[in-house]
Amino acid sequence: MEEERFLHGFIREELLKEHFTAVVVTGVQQEHIAFLRSDFYTWTRELAHVYHYYIHGAHGNDRKSTYHDPKMTKINIQVCLMERSKLPRMLNLREVTDDMQTLYINSAVDTFEFRAHVGGDGVVEGTIRYHPFLYDRETYPEDPYVITSGFGHDDDECVVVSHEGRGKRPVFECYWNGRLIPYTTISEFEWCAWPKKSCPLPVECFSRISGVLFANDHFQVSTNKLTFMDLELQLKDKETIFTRVVNGQEQRVKIQKEFFQWLKDCHEKWDKQVKFMYFQGTTVRTDVVTKKMQSPWAQFTTIEWDGKMYSAGQYVKSIKTHPIFYGSIVQFLLYGDHEGDVYATGGQVQIAMEPRAIFDEVRIIPISKIDRGVSLASIKSYMDCELAKLPHKLNVTWPEGNEWNPDAVRPAGTPFGPIQVEILNKKGEPMMRMPGPNSSASKKLLVELKVVWHSPKGDVETNCHTCQHGGKWPYWFKTMENLSNLGKYTLRLQAVLNENGATEFAGRRLPSQTLHFSICEGAAEKFVVDAVDAPVHVGVPFSITLQFRDRYDHITQPPSVLQPRLECSLYSWFKFLSGQAYSVKVVIPGLKQETQMLKKSVFPGPPHSLVVKPDVEETVVENGTSAKFDVKVHDEAGNVAIQPKLIVRCQFQGAPDLPMDAVDCSNTGTGLFTDKPLWLKNLRADQVVTAKFDIPSCTAVAPVERKIRVTPSGRVARLEVFSQQEDGIIALKDGEKIGWTAGDILQNLYYRVFDEADRPVPITTALGKKIKVWGATQTSSKELEKGKLPDVPVPTVVKDEHYYSVTYQDGNVSVACSFTIMPHPDEPKRMKATWKSITSVQMSEELPGDICDRFCSPAHLETFKVLMSVLCAASLIQECTQSIIIRGVRFLPGEPGPRELCLAWREFVECLRINVSPGPPKKVQLVDAPEEPLQVFNGRDLEKPLVVQLCDEWGNPSPDPKATISLKPSTPDLKVGHSNWTHPAEFNHVFSPCSGDYGLEFKGTLNRQPIPGPVVKVKVLPDPNKPIKLAVSYDSEAVHPAGGVLTVFSVTVVSEEGSNIRNLNPASMSMMLWKGEGSGNKPPGGVSTSFLKCLFLFIFPFNNFAFPSLFRDKIIPEHVGNYKIQFFFCLDKTKGLWSDQFVINVVPNVPEKLMPDSQPPTPVVSNILSVESRTLFKSLTLVIMDKYKNPAGTHLDGTVVVSIRGSSEEDVELPVFEGNAKTVSFALSGGKAEVTNLTIMENCPGTDGMEYSLHFQPVVPEDNNPLKPFELPFMFYNDSKNQEQMAVLTKKKDRLSQSIMAYKSVFDTNKQLISELKDSVGIPFYRMLPVAHLALVEDNDAAQVISWHLSGDMDCVVTRNTAAARQIYDYTQGRQQVMPLDSVLWRNNRPLPHIKGPSSFPAIGNPVFARDLLIFPHHVESCHTVFGNLLGDTILIDNLDAANHYRKAVSNKVQCPTLLTRQGERVRSNGKFGGLQNKAPPIEKLRGQVFGAPLPKQYHTLRSQIDHLQQYRLAVSERMKVQKDYDVHQAKMHSPEMLQNEKEMMEQEKQLMEIEKKLGTAASNLFLYDSGMKRSAPVPPSEITPKRPRREMRSLM
Repeated sequence: MEEERFLHGFIREELLKEHFTAVVVTGVQQEHIAFLRSDFYTWTRELAHVYHYYIHGAHGNDRKSTYHDPKMTKINIQVCLMERSKLPRMLNLREVTDDMQTLYINSAVDTFEFRAHVGGDGVVEGTIRYHPFLYDRETYPEDPYVITSGFGHDDDECVVVSHEGRGKRPVFECYWNGRLIPYTTISEFEWCAWPKKSCPLPVECFSRISGVLFANDHFQVSTNKLTFMDLELQLKDKETIFTRVVNGQEQRVKIQKEFFQWLKDCHEKWDKQVKFMYFQGTTVRTDVVTKKMQSPWAQFTTIEWDGKMYSAGQYVKSIKTHPIFYGSIVQFLLYGDHEGDVYATGGQVQIAMEPRAIFDEVRIIPISKIDRGVSLASIKSYMDCELAKLPHKLNVTWPEGNEWNPDAVRPAGTPFGPIQVEILNKKGEPMMRMPGPNSSASKKLLVELKVVWHSPKGDVETNCHTCQHGGKWPYWFKTMENLSNLGKYTLRLQAVLNENGATEFAGRRLPSQTLHFSICEGAAEKFVVDAVDAPVHVGVPFSITLQFRDRYDHITQPPSVLQPRLECSLYSWFKFLSGQAYSVKVVIPGLKQETQMLKKSVFPGPPHSLVVKPDVEETVVENGTSAKFDVKVHDEAGNVAIQPKLIVRCQFQGAPDLPMDAVDCSNTGTGLFTDKPLWLKNLRADQVVTAKFDIPSCTAVAPVERKIRVTPSGRVARLEVFSQQEDGIIALKDGEKIGWTAGDILQNLYYRVFDEADRPVPITTALGKKIKVWGATQTSSKELEKGKLPDVPVPTVVKDEHYYSVTYQDGNVSVACSFTIMPHPDEPKRMKATWKSITSVQMSEELPGDICDRFCSPAHLETFKVLMSVLCAASLIQECTQSIIIRGVRFLPGEPGPRELCLAWREFVECLRINVSPGPPKKVQLVDAPEEPLQVFNGRDLEKPLVVQLCDEWGNPSPDPKATISLKPSTPDLKVGHSNWTHPAEFNHVFSPCSGDYGLEFKGTLNRQPIPGPVVKVKVLPDPNKPIKLAVSYDSEAVHPAGGVLTVFSVTVVSEEGSNIRNLNPASMSMMLWKGEGSGNKPPGGVSTSFLKCLFLFIFPFNNFAFPSLFRDKIIPEHVGNYKIQFFFCLDKTKGLWSDQFVINVVPNVPEKLMPDSQPPTPVVSNILSVESRTLFKSLTLVIMDKYKNPAGTHLDGTVVVSIRGSSEEDVELPVFEGNAKTVSFALSGGKAEVTNLTIMENCPGTDGMEYSLHFQPVVPEDNNPLKPFELPFMFYNDSKNQEQMAVLTKKKDRLSQSIMAYKSVFDTNKQLISELKDSVGIPFYRMLPVAHLALVEDNDAAQVISWHLSGDMDCVVTRNTAAARQIYDYTQGRQQVMPLDSVLWRNNRPLPHIKGPSSFPAIGNPVFARDLLIFPHHVESCHTVFGNLLGDTILIDNLDAANHYRKAVSNKVQCPTLLTRQGERVRSNGKFGGLQNKAPPIEKLRGQVFGAPLPKQYHTLRSQIDHLQQYRLAVSERMKVQKDYDVHQAKMHSPEMLQNEKEMMEQEKQLMEIEKKLGTAASNLFLYDSGMKRSAPVPPSEITPKRPRREMRSLM
């Protein structure tokens, strides 16, 4: 039939299968078909539940177990849903992980197995599972088709009252032969039912069990296998026997008792209902009776119970205690050795009973006895009511009315009291006992009175009384009359306890009252005379101090009416003994004690007068002696007065420079003046002076004066010297200058002495010994004792003066007489001429000084002559009788040099030598003037410097240091340099910005006066070898991908002439590359710049091309952006040429992998209820990048598929995303994807503490190149506490990993740099040369003819490969000959034709292969190949005749090659010779293209040694430089900073190891610090690495 065509396929499959069963269901209702289509996942999950034990075996789908029963038959049930125009949906029921039985099995922590025996062979095996309460929720799986509700039981002993978990669902599901019978369930058995009475277990434990029953064939089921017939009735029959199964063995026990014990163990071991937080330590409880339970008890301050927080200090109420009490939490106690936050099923709480002021007691009760329903307001209301019963204040009254107010002031002795006190509570009720639960046992109250005197030395308790309550009358205190001490007092009334006198109860002070008052002094009743400490002096007033006192001897105020009276025993103060005591009586009428006596000692008074002795009108003393005076100081009564610092001064007046004296009379009152003598200068007669005596410190004492007459003394006061001459006696005055004939002797000298009155003093022996003479040759003491002085010789030289002095010295007296002898000349003996200034004079210049002649008499002036050969003029002037002055001497022009000037007078002749120098500069002259115009290349030195010098008017060179020579070009653009500014000056460097004809004018300057000079014409030519700029060419349209190869840059150096410069060193050319913008003509400072070198350069000395420097195969930077390139050509150490700056845009490379824009931290999640704890990422940006981490997918769109993978393929338990999704997709637009709010599902599967990885796979349909995914590990946990701890550790681990990677990167970079410096080598540099440079020929004739024969090939360039040859060919547009070595071959080792084979013959003319005459300095093998191809078998022979003979003999047998003769002839291989084409021209006409001759052998020896030395020097220099860099980096690596960094890195590695141990990761999961990747898995292609490996060195050829 048409509607049964779908069965044909099933029928055909029967032939291919051993077993075939097909069930066709028809008549399915339409709504059921819609359910099958739309809820495919739901009904397949139910099928997996029904056939759970068919599929997974007897133990079920236990995902935590690693045991697999090998005997179990593996049954696969696969469901396939096929719909039209849709892909089939297939699901293996074994893959379903959220059916109820799977959830029951995997959420249970323990099982209780039992068997029920019914009837004969009826056996039911059962399993009860326990699903614990963990932390904040029940773990009992939720059935989506059952609405759970809590039970309404209320038990005071429970810990948690919410009955979540199983709710009202039945406990047991029933299976029959491994298949679920869905419509039969058993709620419970009697032995495992809810407790009807109070039990030690919380009731909610019974809601945490689930069970399953497996019935055998003894029990019947309905036809549709949906219901058991009577299973529940048979199991609940009284004859049914229940046994427990342990390890497969049945045990006949009391099933109810075993079940309760098992349930209790599960509750205590697995339930985590109360969370104990903020661990404080452990303690020992001595209140516990059982000794083993006294320790350890962990102390906590906070618990979390049933969703509520209880902390220390919080008010609570107890339940089920006797009595019910209120209190505040002190701490929580949990038995066991715990540390940190912990979960438990219960514990103890320590409560301080409130209010403490009443109870003051601490109790410990189970946590379960805390009333969780009481409100804080009700607790506070109870506490306020209790607190109102406590004593509140004291009420004080004064029965007799003499009340003392606060701060009252009363006289000493005033009575205090009596007082009456009452204790009142807050209600105002009087009380005498403390309130409490039992009034008979409550404590009595007393009132204590204390009076404290605040004395200056401290508080003193003067009164203390304690009063009991009188029963019918209040507390009573009697009058106090002992308050006599002055000062402040405090009266304190304090309620105290009767037992111990405590003023506090339960931490609260009992009421008290304080009264502050003061006691002052009373009325005066007596007085006391104070002792007079200061001494009493004559004539000085003194005071007497009286102190009035009250009856307690306190100092008080005097009476208002006071009339004191004094009585003394002495009425006269004169003529007393010093220190004698006298009595004074003081009387004050009206006091009880009105009389007091006083005794005082009297001493001399202050100075009043001064007495000086002797008391005469005038005292006579000799000049130079002292006068004696005795002084005394008297007081007012004439007593000798003494006092501190009593100084008497004596001043002399009446003459200048008189002394002043003083004497100290402080101790005795007397003094004596004898020390200072009087000394008057120039005293010739008597003179009177006045001595004035006074006391400076006592101006009131009148001064006293005494007259003193001073008479002249007889001591020596003056000395005179005389000379006895023929014409009389000459007195030589002191300080006189005496003229005397030179060389004569001053004789007959004597002296005389006089006293102060000009009286002659006799000369005695003693006086003569005190005479000293200076200026005499010999001194005789005997002559001096007679008054005679020694003779004085006069100097022979007129200029010499002689000093003569005679001195008398006696103690402090010294007199002298001195004079100076001035020699004058005698008759002339010789003539002396002197030149007063310089000894040189310029030509035609008048001598600037005078010529003087000494010792010339005016009578002989006419005989003076001047003898000179070239004297122009002279004049004679007589200055004095001793000299003649000659002025106006001038010499005639001539040759510069020395001249003599002779002077004659009488027989005396004197000659002077004078040097005549050139005249002053007048012109500038060229030395060796060149031919004009002078040609010079711009910027070059002249072939011969321009030398100019200064000359006088006669053409003599006339250098002058003050003169300057300047050069003035005809245009300011022309610059001329000098090499020597000294005379003569040299100019040898010419520079001009443009070529042309110029003029150079030389000028001189002396003292701002111009000196004319010549003008030289110069023609400046452009320098063809001077570089002025760099020309750069490259493909500006080229694309530059990151990390690729730059396009070829061709750089040429342009000269002033505009041509390209040849033969430049490629090492001088550099290319600089940096990122960003540049300003100016140089790379900007502060940016990282890469320096690249040109790898090779072609040099052709003999062609017409200058090849550029090619920069090829340069690596493009790895990061995208605009980069600038600039080229630099180094001219010398300080100068260079900069090219223009070129901008290249580096674009991303080929898209390769998916990576985050910034490396995220390692996520740590848990599968708890909190969404935040399950969130892997709130936001993560993923970008498609190239291999250098540049965004490279702006043109790519698609999706990013996120999945979770385990550390190995064997991991079965993999977490899933929200909505039970295994994969999540995010849009990829423009190469960027935003991953937001990526979370795992609540209660999703996964191994606690396991590390999984997120796999981000980009899917781009239009991209053919597969992109590498990004993988990120994350940590998975089953509880929030571990998640928080592991999150902190993971963050610390990530931070340490990044820090270690940074340290490793620095260390690796330094090590690599040190290794490169250690193994530093230079970059090879190759020179490609033409044929003419490859060989040398020793014989000149052979060199001439061979060079001519190869003239067409001499400029051919030989390269190593065809690519280089092609490059030269393209660049020269085919005009340059090239020969690549890789395309030629030469292997001809044949001998000469005349010596091979049996037909050999003797040859004439010394034939030899031409190629054998070539000498190859370098590349011998390559040159053999080159010239073997160019010359072939060409033979060189002596002459043409020998060549023809040789050819004739060879041609008969073989082909004869070309023959060349040493005379320049050529015989071609075809026999043709003669003509200009076969005759070599002279060697000078070959235009230099001739093979060079080898240098002598000695040259090679020396050259080899020089090269070796230079290489050694270069190697040593390079080694020193590299060694220096190596040492610097080694020192840096061993510096304290680097060692500290290395130490920190090692410490961080240890910390990382410890963190990973805490995280539970194995050693195989440790991070590789240098790469940031895991060891346990292959390197993920998207992993972020710290740095790119260094590229290999590219080949240079």
